[in-house]
Amino acid sequence: MELHLSHLSKTYSNGVQALKDVSITISNGMFGLLGPNGAGKSTLMRTIATLQEADMGEARLGDIDLFNEPIELRKILGYLPQSFGVYPKMNAYDLLHYMGELKGISNKKERDHIVASALELTNLYDVRFKEVAGYSGGMKQRFGIAQLLLNKPKLIIVDEPTAGLDPAERQRFLNVLREIGTDNIVIFSTHIVDDVKELCTDMAIMNGGEILLHNTPKKAVSSIEGCIWGSRIDREELERYEEQFSVISSGFNDDNSLFVRVFATEQPSEAFEAKQPNLEDAYFVALKQLEPHNALENINEEVG
Repeated sequence: MELHLSHLSKTYSNGVQALKDVSITISNGMFGLLGPNGAGKSTLMRTIATLQEADMGEARLGDIDLFNEPIELRKILGYLPQSFGVYPKMNAYDLLHYMGELKGISNKKERDHIVASALELTNLYDVRFKEVAGYSGGMKQRFGIAQLLLNKPKLIIVDEPTAGLDPAERQRFLNVLREIGTDNIVIFSTHIVDDVKELCTDMAIMNGGEILLHNTPKKAVSSIEGCIWGSRIDREELERYEEQFSVISSGFNDDNSLFVRVFATEQPSEAFEAKQPNLEDAYFVALKQLEPHNALENINEEVG
């Protein structure tokens, strides 16, 4: 099964164009939608989940027309938004049973099996009788996954699920997504590059309501092989370097100097050394819509 999005556009009443002619095909497995806050990721997620309408465009999941058959989609959709409410006085076991009934799982024996499986998969079985309101942030996120697994979804959407989680909870949550991402389409929206690097077999980079790049993480990195260069500079030099070179990123060294990474087809100057590219480099190159710096330009400028 594949999800096909074709020419989706959305402009809000305040004039913000959140989606600009988005077209992409997503297959089974973990798909990472990577972009900064405000990139349009959540708008795209809500549109796919049929929680809001696009101004124009089409979307199909297999034979289902998402916008004309939203009820059919929701039968096989699992959606975990950035924030979701829980019932404060119910434990996880009772709450999942209640939600299972709402989803039409009326057979108690069948529901028992589904609830137990969801709790096991999300590593919540041992705390199933604890009130969900008392769960940590990461446990609540895993409970959200358990909740959406009740109807055995074929399309799973999780929007910024690791934001605010400590490293241990983040790893537990990613492990849960790995478990469910084999036989389903899982769209994983995040602004954290490492999440996509660790989890996803396919990805897109989004900003300003547009898809800037669609590739596998491995190919995204290999596409800039031989084009990443690094140099240690003084802090006062950063502005000049940004004017002169295609600077991808900069960070402080222990001595308070800076280390800059530059996108260039050839060694920009003797001050730079070649660096192995990574997914963060590919992310910033796409995000900044950088053209690779050509060292010959500097030579020509100096000669002129």
